[in-house]
Amino acid sequence: MTWTLPEPMLSTLVPEPDLRPGWAGEPKWDGFRAAVSVDAGRVVLRSRRGTEMGPAFPEVVSGAVQLPDATAMDGELVVWDAAGRLAFERLQNRLARRGAGAVRAAEEWPAHFVAFDLLRLSGTVTTGWPYWRRRAALESVFATCRLFAPWALCPSATDPETVREWLSWASVGMEGVVFKRLTDAYKPSVRGWQKYKVRETSEAIVGAVTGSLTQPRTLLLGRYDAEGRLQYVGRTTTLARAAGTAVAGLLKAGRRGHPWTGWSFSAGWGSREQLDVTLVEPGLVVEVGVDVARDASGRWRHPARWHRARPDLSPTDAPLLTTPPHDSGTRGGPGRRATS
Repeated sequence: MTWTLPEPMLSTLVPEPDLRPGWAGEPKWDGFRAAVSVDAGRVVLRSRRGTEMGPAFPEVVSGAVQLPDATAMDGELVVWDAAGRLAFERLQNRLARRGAGAVRAAEEWPAHFVAFDLLRLSGTVTTGWPYWRRRAALESVFATCRLFAPWALCPSATDPETVREWLSWASVGMEGVVFKRLTDAYKPSVRGWQKYKVRETSEAIVGAVTGSLTQPRTLLLGRYDAEGRLQYVGRTTTLARAAGTAVAGLLKAGRRGHPWTGWSFSAGWGSREQLDVTLVEPGLVVEVGVDVARDASGRWRHPARWHRARPDLSPTDAPLLTTPPHDSGTRGGPGRRATS
């Protein structure tokens, strides 16, 4: 019977980054979850949702010649930029490339497969093994086969201080830490792992809302760049009724000449759905909780959590967008100018 990749094991969010006895920690990468298998020369590179990604990442497919036959790994596809920071935007832009375009993209922005679990080894299914045994076997594969790019071994540690040090890697785009029980088998579709995501609070300026001025549903946030232009940086999660009522009293309808006049905003990364927004005067500063995942333009990739309004601050008190966008937005990204 032909062996197929199992569904991925999943994780649940936890509020504290504490590594408990009997658990191991791994860095959480800002990339695409993926699984790879090689069997009699056939290579499968599959996304978390089951999409075949091999044509978009030919360097990973060709690199599978380094792996033992009938072997499969779980991991994360990532792209690093020239500064050594994880470049999710570049990774995302590669998804639609095929053929010669995919080859050119692989040369310019090569992807790496950061392996963190072993699903099969030389024909032996390893998902029933405890984590500690799968981890030892994964390390042995890297050492014995002397794997090199596009393969990278995800760090793993049972030392709490080491795990806490990883949380300081936010500057390179690391999202947090994943915790795995040492004795657990790999359980497809089960949320048996735990994850802690690094978050921070920061200020931004409200430039538009979804919903209405009297009952805003979400806030579209901006920051000024070094040239004094208000750039879109992200959107909040849906506001609770009390928060919506409170912020509504602080908003004013946008006047002629609003800096986002003529712009359109998509509902999220990779979405073609356009948001119906109402422009507001960019005078209200709010404090939001955000995680460390950002695109190359400095925008938050994940929705920001409402924290509080800061009517005591002026827009000039909000942090500047220190990495100005190359253009008004990235294709498929959360916000971009409307086209005529």
